[in-house]
Amino acid sequence: MGRVYNFSAGPAVLPEEVLKEAADEMLDYNGTGMSVMEMSHRSKAYDDIIKTAEKDLRELMNIPDNYKVLFLQGGASQQFAMIPMNLMKNKKADYIITGQWAKKAYQEAKIYGDAVAIASSADKTFSYIPDCSDLPIDDDADYVYICENNTIYGTKFWTLPNTKGKTLVADVSSCFLSEPVDVTKYGVIYGGVQKNVGPAGVVIVIIREDLITEDVLPGTPTMLKYKTHADAESLYNTPPAYGIYICGKVFKWLKKQGGLEAMKKRNEEKAKILYDFLDSSKLFHGTVEKKDRSLMNVPFVTGNEELDAKFVKEAKAAGFENLKGHRTVGGMRASIYNAMPIEGVKALVEFMKKFEAENA
Repeated sequence: MGRVYNFSAGPAVLPEEVLKEAADEMLDYNGTGMSVMEMSHRSKAYDDIIKTAEKDLRELMNIPDNYKVLFLQGGASQQFAMIPMNLMKNKKADYIITGQWAKKAYQEAKIYGDAVAIASSADKTFSYIPDCSDLPIDDDADYVYICENNTIYGTKFWTLPNTKGKTLVADVSSCFLSEPVDVTKYGVIYGGVQKNVGPAGVVIVIIREDLITEDVLPGTPTMLKYKTHADAESLYNTPPAYGIYICGKVFKWLKKQGGLEAMKKRNEEKAKILYDFLDSSKLFHGTVEKKDRSLMNVPFVTGNEELDAKFVKEAKAAGFENLKGHRTVGGMRASIYNAMPIEGVKALVEFMKKFEAENA
């Protein structure tokens, strides 16, 4: 069987040329006579890999010098605790709840201090982004937290909230490197890489230096202090070395594609093909308010659960994998990250047209 079109929300599709390159280097990386998987993270060869990865990421995102780039473990979910442990100086933080991951982060923060839900779209199953132009932000809030792209519900903050001068913390797991970003608008921007950047096991944290201090909540483990990892340049302990190596290859691939401007254009083009079809279809329809639609995750339904299940089954047989929606939403979801080729989206739409004709 050849490659399928993989619409998984994560772990997700990776660029084919990156996988081929990694395969070529599996037994002998760059004349070292060993795989990156077997290499000491203290070796010269590995030091070059992680430093080059950071340099390329800084170039891609235009990351200013007063921000640290950390390659960590524990996924985005571990950041739900690390953020309050490191940043909650006044024991107060404001959270905007636009989906399951923001909600989990908010619940975790409540363990460490007074986390306040200042806006939410739970009333309509997170199918929109609330108006964040004039929020009741607490005077002593240490930060304002968002999940910028909501993988499960397919929404995206196209305008960042007005934090009234407070530090913005954003989980960008599912829109990482999909478009240009002004890093200076954030205090912390972080994401698990297994959606748009690399294999599961790495989380990248981009954090402004003034937020990295010894002054953390009492009882914070050494491994959960940003300072520990910043001081050791992500090598305090053995990092997820192979995952970082693959991320580094993806950064090179992105640069070769023309960087984040080019990716944004390509992602808009792909999403338009799918959304235009959903908007004209009699059978399928999207579940998100138009102005808040994500370019990365596209949920849709027929309105009939049996028909949804039939569609997912037939799509799989036709080579379209992982189209089943998240269990909390049902229906279908196509995740069309950077590495999903436009041909995959076009082929999916053709298949949907055929299914609609047969099941109208």
